Amino acid sequence: MYIYLVQHAEALSKDIDPSRGLSEKGMDDITRVSRYISGLDIDIQEILHSGKKRAYQTAQVLATHLKIEDNIKETDGLSPMDDPAIWFSKLNDLNKNVMLVGHMPHMAKLSALILCGPTDKKAIEFEMGCIVCLHRDDDQTWSIDWIVKPKIIN
Repeated sequence: MYIYLVQHAEALSKDIDPSRGLSEKGMDDITRVSRYISGLDIDIQEILHSGKKRAYQTAQVLATHLKIEDNIKETDGLSPMDDPAIWFSKLNDLNKNVMLVGHMPHMAKLSALILCGPTDKKAIEFEMGCIVCLHRDDDQTWSIDWIVKPKIIN
């Protein structure tokens, strides 16, 4: 099983857009990353997002390029300050490949919990528009399969 952790792309400031939609740079970054990963041999059944505008827009761009527009949904447990144990617990029962689009510091805490166990240590350096692919093998061990950041995609 694969899980794809995504930090939303760059958002506008609250002064410019109180709902904090994606900035032009954020839209460009996530479009480039989405185009890149659409060329990889990945199979995602569902994209789940926090419901915040910046996460929803990031998820929409990804869904469009991955051709799974009908399988994008809002879910709980992905907001910035949510307890990462919520999704850690859900992952134990999950048997499909999903993409989770959320926020910092939640994504960093969730990835650390998955990879290192209960700890406050950072396992992955996320960036806005970053996608981290984690793989769970048959013995329930998680590992990093790949990471794509906007700054490495032209």
